[in-house]
Amino acid sequence: MQAAPAHAAMATATRAASALPATLSVRPPSVTGALRALEGLLMRSGQRTARRNAWTAVLEDRRRAKDRREAQHVLEAVAAPGPQAT
Repeated sequence: MQAAPAHAAMATATRAASALPATLSVRPPSVTGALRALEGLLMRSGQRTARRNAWTAVLEDRRRAKDRREAQHVLEAVAAPGPQAT
């Protein structure tokens, strides 16, 4: 089987590339980016700051709760009679 001539292969590739709409070559914005843009339009900067601070507090509370659970697990393992499995 012979390879296709170079000019025929190039014409096929050019035709296939031009068949795609130009909008497909641009990556759409992420959901997070779109939501932040919408948030910026709808909220004043003070409200935006308050919401971010509240979310940071939620994440910090979750981290503390996880640390408490891990510490409780270690304390129960140390207090349990028998061989140490830690």
